[in-house]
Amino acid sequence: MTARVQSDPFDMAAELRDFGAGAGAVVTFTGIVRDEGGTLAALEIEHYPGMTERALSEFGQNAAARFGLSDWRIVHRHGRIPVGDPIMMVATAARHRRAAFEGAEFLMDWLKSRAPFWKRHVARDGATAWVEARPEDEDALSRW
Repeated sequence: MTARVQSDPFDMAAELRDFGAGAGAVVTFTGIVRDEGGTLAALEIEHYPGMTERALSEFGQNAAARFGLSDWRIVHRHGRIPVGDPIMMVATAARHRRAAFEGAEFLMDWLKSRAPFWKRHVARDGATAWVEARPEDEDALSRW
C-alpha cells in the first residue's frame, strides 16, 4: 500500500508486478495528458513535497478501510508532462470486484478534487493558464 509522487514516467507493468497477490480482483486506472483540441503541449504539475504524499496516503488508507481493499497504489507525476504521457495511476486490489472497482472510483474522485496538486496548461504557442476546479469533479464527491 503506497502513494508516490515523482517526476519520472512510471512503468505500469513494473508497478503491477506482485501487486494485489492473493486478491480476487485488481482494478487499475491510468490518466493520460490529453490534447485540448490541438492546442495543448503539456501540463505542468506543482505540489508540496511531504504534504502531498501524506494526503495521498490518507486517501488510500480511507479507501482501504471503506471498501476492504487488500492493497492499493497511487503514483502521480509532477513537473512538465507532455501530451500523451501518463500523469497518474491508481490500482486497487480486493477479494471481490465490486470493492476493487468502487475503491478505485473513490480514489479517483478524491484525487481529482482534493489532492494538493496545482496544474497549469502549457499551450503549443507557449501561453500558460492555471487549471480551475471543475464543478462536475466536485459533484462526483457527493456520492461518497
